[in-house]
Amino acid sequence: MSKGSQPTDGGNLIFSLDERKELIKKYPVVEKFLKRYISADDYINNKWRYCLWLKGISPSEYRNIPPILKRLEMVAECRRKSPTTSVRRDADTPMLFTQIRQPETKYLAMPEVSSSRRRYIPFGYMDPDTIASNMLYLVSNATLYMFGIMTSNVHMAWLRIVGGRLKSDYRYTPAVYNNFPWPTTTDKQKAVIEQTAQGVLDARALYPDESLADLYDETTMPPELRKAHQNNDRAVMAAYGFSVKDMTESRCVGKLMRMYQALMDKSGE
Repeated sequence: MSKGSQPTDGGNLIFSLDERKELIKKYPVVEKFLKRYISADDYINNKWRYCLWLKGISPSEYRNIPPILKRLEMVAECRRKSPTTSVRRDADTPMLFTQIRQPETKYLAMPEVSSSRRRYIPFGYMDPDTIASNMLYLVSNATLYMFGIMTSNVHMAWLRIVGGRLKSDYRYTPAVYNNFPWPTTTDKQKAVIEQTAQGVLDARALYPDESLADLYDETTMPPELRKAHQNNDRAVMAAYGFSVKDMTESRCVGKLMRMYQALMDKSGE
């Protein structure tokens, strides 16, 4: 798991929807340079922004486009004023983000901050042409099985105890993911979780125009999506050997903590 890419640009590499349209209208060639850019807020609330992504692009393709050059000059100026030495060095490469961690394959995105009012943090898949900001955490090549486990009530229970908080909101970090005890599954159990995980994605797809904020609001969550999550929860709990009928969240966390302790004891042998 890693953070997304960080621009450190004073906002000059980022474009609104209208700014993108205006620039493409004048300079059609720039369309391939402007990729969708998402932070946690963009992702959850279905907001659209774009970034100037010039990684691997020859300077000859954009050096005669004045609006781009102007923005790059402002990026360089912004970085030169930074108190951070590494950022000041990056003023020499204003066409690039200061930290690039963009996957080259499909990846699973996790918002760093999510409302505590949601029962499930809405993780989801992104294609490599969607540039993730440093406000998202990423796992490349995450399988449906991994998605199913991570979007389950078991992982969410672990998050609520282990994860940090920003005011009352959940704060997801790599520590939540890296220390989470995964179940030992049979091929049949894994196949069932893959099926229920796909069911969650299929239920979301029934509402393509809705934001994840709307879909995951406890008051407005569509019944198809809630049922899909409940099916996935049951499949994941079965893989852990947890009883669906009498497993409270506190008992679930208690069992996960014992699994974690066993893993730590084993690693120390």
